[in-house]
Amino acid sequence: MTSLVIEQEMQQQFHQLAEETKRTESEIIHEALAGYLASDRHYVEVLKQRIAAADRGEFASDIDVKAFFAERNA
Repeated sequence: MTSLVIEQEMQQQFHQLAEETKRTESEIIHEALAGYLASDRHYVEVLKQRIAAADRGEFASDIDVKAFFAERNA
């Protein structure tokens, strides 16, 4: 089991949300962590794919990059 220290303000937000949604604070925290972990896992997987593509030499050329930004007036 892992111990966790939650700042007072955040703890208050969990408590208020739990009251408003008729759920326990534990449920709210569990859902928040599950959402964060899913999002972070997706980010890591995309990052791995992009690193692998870079390792294979799959880069946009300078011309492609300039054209991309020129089209968007950036």
